[in-house]
Amino acid sequence: MLTFVKAIANADRLRIIGLLSQHSARRAEIAEKLGLSIRDTFNHLSFLEHVGVISQQDGMYELQPDHLEKLARSQLATERKGYVPAPELDEKTRKVLKIYLNADGSIRQIPSSVDRPAQFQIILEYLIQAFTPNRDYTEKEVNAIIKRFNEDISGLRRDLVDAGMLARESDGSRYWRVR
Repeated sequence: MLTFVKAIANADRLRIIGLLSQHSARRAEIAEKLGLSIRDTFNHLSFLEHVGVISQQDGMYELQPDHLEKLARSQLATERKGYVPAPELDEKTRKVLKIYLNADGSIRQIPSSVDRPAQFQIILEYLIQAFTPNRDYTEKEVNAIIKRFNEDISGLRRDLVDAGMLARESDGSRYWRVR
């Protein structure tokens, strides 16, 4: 799924797909018509070719609409299940986790600590469960754990410390979960 999303998530790649849906073209023509640099055009074409959306023969690029359709259909063919919180959690917590978590348990969106403090607190409580009590962590280890959940590593690390859930030495050399 990630490959499909990456293929269509970039505006320039979508423009290339649109151009090639009209006719085959060479790299220089694509770059010129779309106002892209040759290097950017090459990178986008390489990615699209790798995914199988386009093909290239003798310098001519053409859209592979059957493969694009197949990729799209495969993403819609199976029902995607959402994150299912543990049954022992209270109803409010379960509802918040369903809203803010992806199917794999990663954090889809971090609620605002100002506008939605209760939801924000639930997300932090969910995240702190990844840390073992009575264990010291380096900043690198903390970052690796948080990264499994969300890309905002430094923000979430700071939020956990500010909430008193995670403590640290003043120089950042050691972190630990607070009981």
